[in-house]
Formats: sequence, structure tokens, C-alpha cells
Amino acid sequence: MNQKVKQLLNIHAIFVYTVKEAATKYGDERMTTIADIARLAGVAKSTVSRYLNGGSVSDATKRKIEGIIKETNYSPNAFAQSLKAKKTNIIGVIVPRMGSFATSRTLDGIDQELRDHHYQMIVSNSNQDLEREIENIYTLAKQKVAGIILLAVQITKAHLEAFRTISIPVLLIGQEHKEVHSLIHQDYEAACDIGRYIGEKGHKKIAFLGVTEKDIAVGVKRKEGVKQGLKDSDCEIRCYETSFNMSDAIGAATAVMKEFNPSMIVCATDNIALGTLKAAYLNGLRVPEDVSITGFGGYEITGVIHPSLTTVKYYYKEAGQMGAQRIIKLVNGEEVEKLTLSNYELIERESVDDRFT
Repeated sequence: MNQKVKQLLNIHAIFVYTVKEAATKYGDERMTTIADIARLAGVAKSTVSRYLNGGSVSDATKRKIEGIIKETNYSPNAFAQSLKAKKTNIIGVIVPRMGSFATSRTLDGIDQELRDHHYQMIVSNSNQDLEREIENIYTLAKQKVAGIILLAVQITKAHLEAFRTISIPVLLIGQEHKEVHSLIHQDYEAACDIGRYIGEKGHKKIAFLGVTEKDIAVGVKRKEGVKQGLKDSDCEIRCYETSFNMSDAIGAATAVMKEFNPSMIVCATDNIALGTLKAAYLNGLRVPEDVSITGFGGYEITGVIHPSLTTVKYYYKEAGQMGAQRIIKLVNGEEVEKLTLSNYELIERESVDDRFT
């Protein structure tokens, strides 16, 4: 054996000894396993596992295992235990993207409510990839989740086929489908309110800057709602499309301003509205004197920027809590209405002026 190999073996031996010594010294419960409990109790691993999962174990063995668990501060892996159980307490949540304000607030609400009812949440990000989203549905089902909450962007035939195949409760948040339990933010009604509001402000040239119509809630219902709210106003409205990305919105809003020169731009999301505010600044336009801007969402930043943004506030955290309550009921076989409506509020701020004054 050459000198280099000997040195490596010595280093390895020192490392192993140091880890074991640290574990003994500090009593690191993370290093205690079911095998350790079984060895110390003088029973089989299957006996310990049966005890941890509520199975039948003799009183003497139970007391022995309980004593060792207490001495070693052993904490069983709740996730692994749940997967082994016939009925899990895990709810899968599929999100389209992680960086969204709406997503983070909704997840806060879901997580809080689930924990209050002794359920756990496992989050799967589709990164706005529909194929990946469908794959996540099947993957979560294989992991034996009790139910799935989908923060949906669109519902396709592939989604519906997946829901039927997995045969576990599914709840949509953000989109509505007659075959699936859904919780929506009343996008159409909120957009009608925005339309009536800007019509009452006397705006005559209005641009709607939206997103793809594949997203029914944001791309269709908000656009159609604004049109409906303006139907009694003597105005011209033109509709344009961008993405959810703020940088893309800057370019799209700039093109709208140059082509149409509207007095009002209604943006389908607060992110698009923030991009539009930036575009106005870059093009030397004052808000709201030269162009007024509104959004949808009620993101916290919209109230602290200048000018602050007139927007529809959706109560995302509360919607998450409501969604969690409903998926728990579905998991437990309780009756739940097919459609649940989340609240919203129109918040008037500095970004819209009155053309009648």
C-alpha cells in the first residue's frame, strides 16, 4: 500500500471517528434511525415500524420502545410515515411559478390552514410548462398525497384525463371548470367594476393590455369584464397582448402609447401595470396627467410606489385558506360546493385622473 493511500485511509478514519464522537457528545437525534431503536430495544425493525404506525405491539415491547425513543430524542420522519400509511395527511400543491406575489400569498394561506388541521403541504412547481404540470399531477398521485390543489393557468383535456385517472380529490384555484371543484377570484366581476370606474372618470381612449386567451381568468374574463363595464360609455377601447413578465410589459406598453396614445391603460395584472408605469416614465409621460394606469392583484408594492396604483385587490392568502379548507373536506368525503368565490376590492389611488375636472 503506497503512502498516499495510507494518508487517505487515515483521513477517512479520523473523519468517521469525529462524526461519531460529535453525535455521541451532542446527542444529534437526526442520526438515530429505526434500526438503532430496534437494536437498543432488542426487537426487529418491523416491530418498531409497526409501533410507529399505530400497529399491534405488546405492552412490554411498547414501553421498551417508548423509553428508548425518549432517551434518544428520536423524531420519526412524518413524511415517510405518511407515505406508508393507508391514508396520508399530505396535500400536493402545484404552482405555475414560484416568484409570483399571488402564488406566495396563496401558499401562505394554504400552509397555515393545513397545519392548523394537522396536514402537510408538498409544493411542485411546473415553471409555466403544461407538460410538466400534467406530469406533476401523476407524480404527486404516486406519492400517495391525499388531495391536490392546482393553482391553474388553464385546464386542458390532458388535465381532465389526469384528474380522472388519479382518482383523488382535486381543487382548482384561479380557474373554473364545471367538472372540477374550483375557487375563483371573480375576475369578470372585478373587471366590470374597473370598466365602470374608468368610464365614470371620463376616459375616451382606453387600451387593455392583457395576456394570452389560453388563460381564461386573466386573458379572457378580465378583458371581457372591462368591455362590459364600459358598454354604456362613449369611448374607444383597443385590446393588446403581452406576457406576465414586467420587462415584456415595458416594451408592449411603449408600443401601445406610440400607436394609440390612450388616456387610460387597463393592465391585466399589477406586474404589467408596473411595467407600464416604467414605460410611461421612459417615454416622458406623466401619470396620471398624460396617461392613467390600473392593474389587478393588489400587490403590496402598488401602495408604496409613486404614483400609487389604482388596482383590484385580491385576497390571495384568504383564498389559500379557503382552498385548504375545501380540499380537507373533499379528502374526508364531505360535501363541498362546486364553485367557491373569493373576495376582491377596488382600491382607488393616484394613478387615475378624472377627465371631467
